[in-house]
Amino acid sequence: MKTISDPSPLTTPPIVALVGRPNVGKSALFNRILGRRVAIVHEECGVTRDRIVARSEWNGKSFDLVDTGGLTKFNRATHANVIEAETRQQAEAAIEDATLVILVVNVEDGILPLDQEVERLIHQKGTPAIVAVNKCDNPDRGELDAALFARLGFPVFSVSALHNIGLQELMDNVASQLPLVPPEPVHDPLKITIVGRPNVGKSSFINRIIRQQRVIVSDVPGTTRDSIDIPLIIGSGPTARHYLLTDTAGMRKMGKVDGAVERYSVFRAQASIERADVVTLVLDATQGPTAHDKTIASLIEENEKGCVVIVNKWDLMTEKATQKEYLTALSREVPFLHWVPILFVSAKDGYNIRQCLDAINQVAEQIQTKIPTGLLNRTIMKAYERVQPPVIQNKRFKIYYATQLGVKPIRIGLFVNDPKRLPDTYREYLVNSMRKAFGLLGAPLVFIAKERSRAQFVAKPK
Repeated sequence: MKTISDPSPLTTPPIVALVGRPNVGKSALFNRILGRRVAIVHEECGVTRDRIVARSEWNGKSFDLVDTGGLTKFNRATHANVIEAETRQQAEAAIEDATLVILVVNVEDGILPLDQEVERLIHQKGTPAIVAVNKCDNPDRGELDAALFARLGFPVFSVSALHNIGLQELMDNVASQLPLVPPEPVHDPLKITIVGRPNVGKSSFINRIIRQQRVIVSDVPGTTRDSIDIPLIIGSGPTARHYLLTDTAGMRKMGKVDGAVERYSVFRAQASIERADVVTLVLDATQGPTAHDKTIASLIEENEKGCVVIVNKWDLMTEKATQKEYLTALSREVPFLHWVPILFVSAKDGYNIRQCLDAINQVAEQIQTKIPTGLLNRTIMKAYERVQPPVIQNKRFKIYYATQLGVKPIRIGLFVNDPKRLPDTYREYLVNSMRKAFGLLGAPLVFIAKERSRAQFVAKPK
């Protein structure tokens, strides 16, 4: 049996896992403890499926808080319950890894057989636990009703996640049972968001990268609902590389989105793109690029993010097309991704998976490229002299000077005679000239034109 006082040294924060049957308020309690909305909360049953992990702190004790899917009773051999089976597996893994479990129950329902099944599972795993009796909105009645739950064999606390009742007492007790772990060094991980349509293999791709069944995989569209953050460390010591992988829900056209939960899922996926350093767009090789793949690619481009394209399920295409043929077709269908690395992979058998991280690392370096001002100006002016912009209303667009304004994305300031005279086609020509000169594979490049007179850049005589 595990005990919290185990003397073995800890190098990572302890884990506190919220478990229970569906719709008892685990995600609402998870968000309340964190003090922010991380997990999707909705009255629909079974919204949470994967483990959602977030770093938290209470009374000076740092820990990882884990939200889990509702545990249900089912026949594991039944195909229709494959998602429930995977959800249970994720919850069991959370209980096994946890330093302390909070079993969440609903005071309005009393003790149900499913609560007792979860309680037996916790005892079987040997993980220390307490009971949070949720929805105790009336403190007086709540104390009486909550006492009934002592039959589950764990210390009982009355709470209301909705109205923030009883949280202080609950978490004071949790913190008192957790070991004090020295703070970890602060790292700035590379944030990689995995996006794509439903069922293209995003979760399988992540599981293959981290070499464990961390997120649920099934053939049922919409299996992943929340955006799931998964830390990954490759190597050790000062040279270790730190990543934060984010699995997202499959993105369908908003007109086809079914219900509030899927809308929340799509919004979370969009927010994950916004905060990413590099976005990995996963395509299904057997279907080719669809109109909505182009829409998602456009969203990545609009957010000015580094990008890598993964053509998954290539194991099903080896006898149907060559990679060269597929690349030609892909470039024809999605021409504005010509500057993005494209890899053919199979998450099922691991083909080319290692090369994916190499490509992501390469893009991560490219989005932080800093170009010396002199070299930048020589490149821009050479491109300008090679192909001059068209004359518009008897006046030609002129570039006087260029300077780099920032990275992630790479922003180039152009000081010009009239920003309104910069045609989109000529802007694209300048972008392509920069890529020819500096590579910038997978890195977005943004030109910002500002009006200045030529005299401002001419050295005055002493």
